[in-house]
Amino acid sequence: MSSIQQSFKNFMDWVDERLPVTETYEKHLSKYYAPKNFNFWYYFGIFAFVVLINQLMTGIWLTMSYNPTGEGAFASIEYIMRDVEYGWMLRYMHSTGASAFFVVVYLHMFRGLMYGSYQKPRELIWLFGMLIYVALMAEGFFGYILPWGNMSFWGAQVIVSLAGAIPFVGEDLAIWVRGDFNMSGVTLTRFFALHVALVPLVLLVLVVLHILALHEVGSNNPDGIDIKKYQDKDGKPLDGIAFHPHYTIGHDLPGIVLFLFVFCVVMFFYPDGGGYLIEHANYEPADPLKTPELIAPVWYYTPFYSMLRAATFPLFGLDAKFWGLVVMAGAIAIPFVLPWLDKSPVKSMRYKGWGSRIFLALFVIAFFVLGYLGTVHPTPAKTVLAQVCTGIYFGYFLFMPWYTRVEKTKPVPERVTD
Repeated sequence: MSSIQQSFKNFMDWVDERLPVTETYEKHLSKYYAPKNFNFWYYFGIFAFVVLINQLMTGIWLTMSYNPTGEGAFASIEYIMRDVEYGWMLRYMHSTGASAFFVVVYLHMFRGLMYGSYQKPRELIWLFGMLIYVALMAEGFFGYILPWGNMSFWGAQVIVSLAGAIPFVGEDLAIWVRGDFNMSGVTLTRFFALHVALVPLVLLVLVVLHILALHEVGSNNPDGIDIKKYQDKDGKPLDGIAFHPHYTIGHDLPGIVLFLFVFCVVMFFYPDGGGYLIEHANYEPADPLKTPELIAPVWYYTPFYSMLRAATFPLFGLDAKFWGLVVMAGAIAIPFVLPWLDKSPVKSMRYKGWGSRIFLALFVIAFFVLGYLGTVHPTPAKTVLAQVCTGIYFGYFLFMPWYTRVEKTKPVPERVTD
């Protein structure tokens, strides 16, 4: 052993006596054994982590030039885009990253649905993941307001006004959320504080808890098999492989390079996504006297916006706006109980019956249709279609205890098959 290696070893021994760096590294990387049969769908967790780092770093730099006031917000965005050195790139990295975040998170969640990653003993992993999703939705909404463009202003006006539909306390609650009787610079300033301080802190804590819970029980795999069942004489799973360096270098790194290539193509050549990533109305400053032709949220909220608009009739003396709010909130809340709705004896869709496959396919189709309907003007026919798709969305969860119990499943192999 060279003198440099010995010096480094002595230094690490000194650190480990005071902070378990080596123990943590081994537990979560070099001696954390992941299944050997990870496939394409297992890229999106690490992609989400990459985008999270991008959002945090670019967000910090953008705040240095941003003015969180009603009078200066839009002008500061123009200043960043035109006068700050590489400010345009930082802004597009952040705005493209917001959409990329939701793309990879939605695909990550779909993988969980497909392979049963929410079933015992991974219920807590799923719950932390859903809390991350809710925090991400809040973070995205607050960040969507900050450019203080015309769509940001009116989109926030519509969403915040939903609080007014709550019986008895609605109007007071809406004023409390806005901090004013109408959308104003006061609202912008408090949303800025939430966007750059509170919600990111909550998000980081939830991500850490999500990873800790995952590494405590182990990763799921496409077969839904517990790899800890078969171990060698040293306690290493026979169907497992060290996460580092085999997955970090051999699996994740090439995927990250390809992902960043696609990300850069969008960022440099298609940053506004034809109006889907950055709406055309947001290139105009906020104007309370000029309503955009179509007020719609950014694309990753449109499925829930469609569900909100699908409620068109009053019930029990409460107006349709209130029930739309209930439906939208219910659509976000119901996935939390998914681990206790699935009664299937197997985890992976590979071995589930046709009932699970058909319902999952209908669920995905309905979600895409709802996403499209949220970007266009409602018509009677489109409203009916949104109502049908909303029923399919909730039906996937509500009927799950029935179709997962009665369907015929395939036998699950003892060891991973890939």
